Amino acid sequence: MHGQRQLLSDHARSTAALAGRFAGEFGAEALGFALGLFHDAGKACELWQEGLVRAEKDGGRVGVPHKELGANLLRRVAGSAAMAILGHHGGLTKPPELWDLDPADAARGRYEVESFLGALPEAEKVLLGESMSLLPAGWRESTVAEMGVRLVFSALVDADHLDTTAHARGWARPRVRDDEDMAVLRDRFEAARRERLAGRVGSPIDAIRERVYQGAVRGAAEAPGAFRMPAPTGVGKTWASAGFALHHAARYGKRRVIVAVPFITVTEQNAAEYRAMLGADAVLEHHSAVQPPESGAAERALRPVVENWDSPFVVTTTVQLFDSLFARTPSRMRKLHRLANAVIVLDEVQALPLRVLTPILDALRILSEHFGTTVLLASATQPSFPEFDVWRGLSVRDVVDEPRALFAALRRVRYEWWSDPKPRLAEVAQRACSHQQALMVVNTTADARSVFRAWAEASVEGIFHLSTRMMPAHRRDVLARVHKRLAEGRPVRLVSTQLIEAGVDVDFPVVFRAFAPAEALQQAAGRANREGKLGADGVVVVFDARDMSSPAGYGIGSAVTGEIFGPRGDVVVRPDDVDALDRYYRTLYRRANAEYGTRAAAIQYNRKRLDFQAVADGPERAMGKFNGRDPSLAFRMLDDDTVPVAVTYHHNGATPAEAMVARLRDAAEQAGMVLRQLQPYLVALPNRLLRDPAIGALCKPVLGDLYEWTGPYDEHYGIDTTGGNEREVW
Repeated sequence: MHGQRQLLSDHARSTAALAGRFAGEFGAEALGFALGLFHDAGKACELWQEGLVRAEKDGGRVGVPHKELGANLLRRVAGSAAMAILGHHGGLTKPPELWDLDPADAARGRYEVESFLGALPEAEKVLLGESMSLLPAGWRESTVAEMGVRLVFSALVDADHLDTTAHARGWARPRVRDDEDMAVLRDRFEAARRERLAGRVGSPIDAIRERVYQGAVRGAAEAPGAFRMPAPTGVGKTWASAGFALHHAARYGKRRVIVAVPFITVTEQNAAEYRAMLGADAVLEHHSAVQPPESGAAERALRPVVENWDSPFVVTTTVQLFDSLFARTPSRMRKLHRLANAVIVLDEVQALPLRVLTPILDALRILSEHFGTTVLLASATQPSFPEFDVWRGLSVRDVVDEPRALFAALRRVRYEWWSDPKPRLAEVAQRACSHQQALMVVNTTADARSVFRAWAEASVEGIFHLSTRMMPAHRRDVLARVHKRLAEGRPVRLVSTQLIEAGVDVDFPVVFRAFAPAEALQQAAGRANREGKLGADGVVVVFDARDMSSPAGYGIGSAVTGEIFGPRGDVVVRPDDVDALDRYYRTLYRRANAEYGTRAAAIQYNRKRLDFQAVADGPERAMGKFNGRDPSLAFRMLDDDTVPVAVTYHHNGATPAEAMVARLRDAAEQAGMVLRQLQPYLVALPNRLLRDPAIGALCKPVLGDLYEWTGPYDEHYGIDTTGGNEREVW
């Protein structure tokens, strides 16, 4: 028993030291230390008492739940931050859970309390502090305090997990990665960039790319805060944004760079590029949607593999970033403390969903102004974010000189509009394949398959298909073959969903784009004459087929696009017109009520109340005889949640995922490495599809929310779920 008591004392001290170290990144070292010290107070008491408190003691009470005792003791000096102790297993909830605790349970003189304080004298010193003295002074404002609680909760959870893992594996101490010297990474990146430039075939726009890059490096010397990179597609934002981030981090002592992009395809592409330039050990690619449960054997098995973003350079998705930032559970929030004193690069910021834009912008401002985070917004179609009240007065600096002149200099395409009369999708497909090399971008997976099948039935040469129904390894193989044919001048016709528009590096002479919001049209245009080598303008045909489909979220954006862009008498307003784009975004935000919409307002209201459960799961609502939560008012980047599905068989037989899935089922403790290796074979399916009996029957549970796909996998377009009740998008 003595050994167990000592073990718990050591765990409390070790967790406290780690949590204090992590929270020190945002000026809350004392608070993090205290939370770590008290987080298992009641559990320790049970052992220090050598069994349960006898019923005759303390009026018949038998013990105090360990989370509640620690939170109850600490709440006077930690305030609402003591919620982190209550939630360190199950998740943050709301302040009444803390303030409704019975003060008598934490009164001096109780056997549990005296046992705990006697075993950990450091805890006694914490409680002798002045009221609220542990909270940093800057946390007085409600939403700042809300962000502070999120980050210190993350620090506690990460510290607890690291120390628990060390004990379980017999290590002498927790294994915490030392901070990287960002100046070394910066120099390594610059050397790799020089080497690549020396070895590549030149392009007519290389001089402009160099100008943009050097502008980004100059901008990195400015004081930390918020920045924009308004640069056209094809101008090298992947390098320029990383150059800015690494130079800025090295100059101002930032601990890491976090690059967030909207689509997994771009994550894969950019992560591979950064690994090649910085070294594999320096770059973490984190976009896996595999989520462990919050308790039980599966949680314990997967606990060591929940990414905590301890790498100096992280590449992730905006969904992973912001869904975690507004989550409430330990597994989702463990990494959040890494956002403090970091450089966050948000690529393609125009893709952020309007319905939750206000809380996202508010959180970014708070991180920038109170937690040492520098934010860079990179996009060819820079939205008018400073018009939002939550950003009003915020200094947002451009790292690109004279963006209007830059856009004019990089116009490499001409637009054609095919909407009057509206064609049929088959007509567009036929016209597209009349070109030797053409890209056709449609709005849904159903339309992409329809076009591909039409081409196949007509025996069109050199046809390819891309959508997120294909596993990443399959998509990479298709893109490699497309690149090869383009370089060799051979016939290549590619039909794709929108996934190709966010940074995928292809260069076609002709692009056909289904009518969509202006930012999507411009992104598609970035795949035409990308290198400027045609000797003439590339062609972008914007078509509005009468039988094509579109995502529900395109409605307002497409309507505003139709009002502002396209033929206007003798004038054609291009989607890359900077002034027209500004009008477009202002009109879009006003018409969509993006700033003060019902969901955004509910999230902000609940953030100010520190009601983390209402933010993540939705506020409580009366639902018939029972109360429930309204998910339509919760923070969600995607309302149609997805689950990861491993593809173990395709047309050529078993994939490497077959052995990986077997390992996960047989040895869950090896999940960390296996899940990273599994990512190239995962397809994200909408959760609603698994509720369809025809599709759910083809998905076998593996671990957490990971499934194995047992249905057919087409060699051209991957998983086909049209047999089920699907409203297909992407």
